Amino acid sequence: MTMEEMRIETETNSMVSMTLYAVMYPVFNELERINLSAAQTLRAAFIKAERENPGLTQDIIMKILEKKNVQINYTESLLRMAADDVEEFLVDRPEQEFQDLNEKSRALKHILSKIPDEINDRVRFLQTIKLLSTRRRSLSNTPKASATPSKHTSKMERRSTCSSVRTD
Repeated sequence: MTMEEMRIETETNSMVSMTLYAVMYPVFNELERINLSAAQTLRAAFIKAERENPGLTQDIIMKILEKKNVQINYTESLLRMAADDVEEFLVDRPEQEFQDLNEKSRALKHILSKIPDEINDRVRFLQTIKLLSTRRRSLSNTPKASATPSKHTSKMERRSTCSSVRTD
């Protein structure tokens, strides 16, 4: 597989998985207040299904919207939801550099979530793109952590660190 194919696959999988985290996780969290066991079972089933069939959650949501004849701009909706924190993507370590990483990540996601509002105003949109670029570089300059998972690492970090160490 070429680097370009790997990049495209990563971008595609990230986008389709975002549906699981941005759309379904809030549903699971709400369900936990009513029936903890059912919420945990459903969450585990969706995670497993998404891992084995990337994009399945997005397909399900799209079919539900289609069936109910609801017209939305799906990409715009995902961008708007980007500002929401997803526990699985936060680094749960007490060291300051990890807390800084979480803060920089939140700031970047907040900027992304404003794109749908600013895309029609060329000047504001270009300013937002420049700001995104600056924040991304700042995020990239955050010191890289040890590849060894600790008791404080998040679920997603443990999974990704154990399977491979990614370097840019």
